[in-house]
Amino acid sequence: MAEKTEDKADANIWQRGETTKMQAYGPGFARVYNSRWSGFARQVAPQIQEFYERTAIGLTNRTLLDVCCGTGQLAVHFLEQGYRVVGIDLSQPMLRYAEDNAREYIDTHRAAFIQADATNFSLGERFGLVVSTFDALNHLADEQALRQCFQCVFNVCDGVFIFDLNTRRGLERWNGVSIDDSDDDTLLIIRGIYDGESNKAWTRITGFSHTSDGFFERFVQTAFNTAFEMAQVRKMLLEIGWRKVHFARNGELAVPIDDPEAEGRVFIVAEK
Repeated sequence: MAEKTEDKADANIWQRGETTKMQAYGPGFARVYNSRWSGFARQVAPQIQEFYERTAIGLTNRTLLDVCCGTGQLAVHFLEQGYRVVGIDLSQPMLRYAEDNAREYIDTHRAAFIQADATNFSLGERFGLVVSTFDALNHLADEQALRQCFQCVFNVCDGVFIFDLNTRRGLERWNGVSIDDSDDDTLLIIRGIYDGESNKAWTRITGFSHTSDGFFERFVQTAFNTAFEMAQVRKMLLEIGWRKVHFARNGELAVPIDDPEAEGRVFIVAEK
């Protein structure tokens, strides 16, 4: 019954174009995300760590806040490197996977995962490094929500904030239909829409996955990305109080780029 309710809610959002400040993903999507889409977090985690540990604060401060932590793979990398990690996410199903993936660190009080909205959170501790990856902040509804997120991060960060965003050029890749049947347990049908001019791109993921009793279980998840102007992103960060802000490519976080809009995905590095 829960899966059917999730399907209907997503279908209504798809039809009406409604959004909330932050999207929360259901159990079907969380299961597939944990098994199929965690590679990006594992790829970028060592690169982020390397950049951070070359900064002044990164030499001694080993605390991390993962905003929109998903199923926790990036958090686990930093936990394995000796960091204290807190992850926040609005989706309880995603957090359950994160807790399972990091169970040994939760049991030793080095990790905590908290249900919270990226646009409205406060925590009882501060962090040297704050991250948000896999274009998570594109899922915020508008510039006001993004600014609120930046302010919340600023309030708990003592050092460096690193996140990535899809650009308009990157969102053009969402157009079309694709079918992913790369394993025997899950079939995914992905339909994307972006006109190249508006500030919203939409994708609808219909999945069929094997259950333990041999049947298939269906889920539907609708997601949006907001196209933010990179110049405005930088302006907001500086206005809030970040001292330095630069754009970079994946794998080259220390190398500023002049034209972030020419990239499909761009990393933003903000430092106090």
